[in-house]
Amino acid sequence: MITLKEGLEKQNLKINNSLKVDFNKKLNNPYFSLVLEKIDLEENKLYKYTSRIKDCANEEQNCQNCKGLCFCKNEMKGYKLIPNVLDNKINFEYEACSYMKKNLKETSFLNNIKLYNEPSELKNARIKDIYVDDKSRVEVIKYINDYIKNYNKDRLKALYLTGSFGSGKTYLISALFNELAKQNVSSVIVYFPEFLRTLKSSFNDIENSYNERFNYVKNAKLLLIDDIGAENLTTWGRDEILGTILQYRMQENLPTFFTSNLNMKELEEHLSITTSSSDKVKARRIIERIKYLTDEMTLIGINRRK
Repeated sequence: MITLKEGLEKQNLKINNSLKVDFNKKLNNPYFSLVLEKIDLEENKLYKYTSRIKDCANEEQNCQNCKGLCFCKNEMKGYKLIPNVLDNKINFEYEACSYMKKNLKETSFLNNIKLYNEPSELKNARIKDIYVDDKSRVEVIKYINDYIKNYNKDRLKALYLTGSFGSGKTYLISALFNELAKQNVSSVIVYFPEFLRTLKSSFNDIENSYNERFNYVKNAKLLLIDDIGAENLTTWGRDEILGTILQYRMQENLPTFFTSNLNMKELEEHLSITTSSSDKVKARRIIERIKYLTDEMTLIGINRRK
């Protein structure tokens, strides 16, 4: 009568022989053999990994014939499965292919840009893609190029860019930030109306996200306050948030850009909230801080969001 131990040993031997047969069949595949060259283990220890090694071989074959990321056939686009021997065991990991490594290198600068309630497409804004079909845009592009050129020298004042809805104000400043990101300059682009709403809703957040968000924006190396004047303004938003941010950035000489559908005179009226003399004084203080930080330019153009 066969004991349980003997039965298990017989079953394991049968399984191992089956794996060995399958392994030897796979040796006819040149890509399977290519993967094996990277594995420093005795052959009898490889049998149980046959299926995964075959997966590596398939992905290696895909990579050998691949013409670019958009043609990738692997399970994880831009990556291939590779074996890694550790303590006489094989761990299977994903490694970026040459195309993905190149892509990651070329786009790594995008990590320097933080968006708050803004579309991710802004990270794709490029100066070379900007339309130059009217005089005002040419002037803004000249300013952007000068700003980039002199960023580490005699830095120009930042920009308060006003103009009609959809004229490309945010895109233009984003293109500037993206270019400086390549020089490892970090920046924050914040959609101001939503930023105020987010801060207000996080007052009682136990994770203290209010202070984290507020301080991150306040201390940004480069900051774009996007669409100022479109918010439902309160005295809290004007004095405690906007006023505090601008006062700090003015003292620390931190570049602060603005986009708005309102020119500065119209923004001052918006910031007044009421007709009381005290509100007018507070609005005037905000405008003085903005003027200290920026030069005003007007962008005239068609609505490019249509």
